[in-house]
Order: sequence, then structure tokens, then C-alpha cells
Amino acid sequence: MRRLMLLFLLVAGFIGPAAAQKDKRAKEILDAMSKKYKTLKTYQAAFTFTTEGAGAKESYKGDLTVKDTKFRLKLGGQEVFNDGKTMYTYVKESNEVNVQDYDGSDNSDLNPARIYSIYNKGFNYRFLSEKKEGSRTLEQIELTPEKKTAQISKIQINVDKADKSVRSWTTTDKTGKKTSYTINKFVPNTGVADSYFVFDKAKYPGVEVVDLR
Repeated sequence: MRRLMLLFLLVAGFIGPAAAQKDKRAKEILDAMSKKYKTLKTYQAAFTFTTEGAGAKESYKGDLTVKDTKFRLKLGGQEVFNDGKTMYTYVKESNEVNVQDYDGSDNSDLNPARIYSIYNKGFNYRFLSEKKEGSRTLEQIELTPEKKTAQISKIQINVDKADKSVRSWTTTDKTGKKTSYTINKFVPNTGVADSYFVFDKAKYPGVEVVDLR
């Protein structure tokens, strides 16, 4: 559960009253990136999740599939099914699934697609630089929360200059711990049925269902 909560820390909003400090070039890049993803009906992303801090480093492979307000997330032996109304969090080690209601609005904290729109509210942002990564040119943007009490101190997003896709992002918290996500494969407009986002108890023999609604 801890690994999923680390991911959700990234997509939670940090809203505060501080004066806005918005970089024009950064906004143009972020707006173009956001527009790209809003045109997609579905997409699938394979990624690497890495945490670094206190002399320790851990990495896990993950997979995310999104369709409108629905998503399915796989990461480190845990899996989240979300059909837009109900969210099921399955933990393989304990063969347990937690069930809770889900608010599918853009303001929902537990929405992994918010990396593409998180900058719109509660963050300042600035353009850092361009860098080469293989054949790609990446535009680096730094987001900082307006709320001084936020646990996250900054988020750095690397956007492909050519197609405005997100290639990676790194979250740094107040203690200096870094959480990184690197997109290894991205497939837009995949054909995926709605049933893919629904937890099917029959496929998990002996699973314990914990209903938190």
C-alpha cells in the first residue's frame, strides 16, 4: 500500500493562497502537453517507479491504463481497479481487496492522470532548460507548491519537445527524498473494454473483501 500512496502523493493537489509565479514559456509547454493528453480517449503506459533517500534506492515496474475517468494501475504486487465510480485496491501478498467509493472528477486526489493537469491549480512553475536524451530533446519544467506547508517541495517534469509527451517526472519532498517515474512505453488510443477496469472476484480465489464504503 505504501508504494501506491507514494504515487498518489504525486497526483494530489496542493492548494494555497500564495502569490502566483508563472513562467510564460513553461506555461506554453505545459498547456501543449495537457492538450495532447486531453485528446486521447484511452492510453496505456509502462513505467519505472524509483524512490531514493536516506542512502536507499528502490525501483519497481508499473503499468497504467486510462479510459476517460476509468483507470487500472499495477505496481509492485498491488493493483488498483477503478471503473469511474468504485475503486478496488488489491494486494497480492495478503490476497485482500479494499473497496471504496471514488469521485471521478478532475479534483479527485486519487487520479493518476492528474500529472497532465496538476499545474493548473496550486503550483508555480518555471522553465529550467533543454537536454538531450538519446534522439529526444526534453524540455524541463519545475513545479513548486504555492502552499508552504505542502510535503512536496518540487516536481520536475520532462516533456518531449517534438510531440509534447511526458517522458519522466521526479517529486522531491521536504526531507530530500526523491520519487521518480520514467515512461518506458506509451500506447495512445488502445482498444480496451470497460470490464478491464472492474475487479472480478471470481478471478481471485479466496480473496478477502474489505468494504470501506
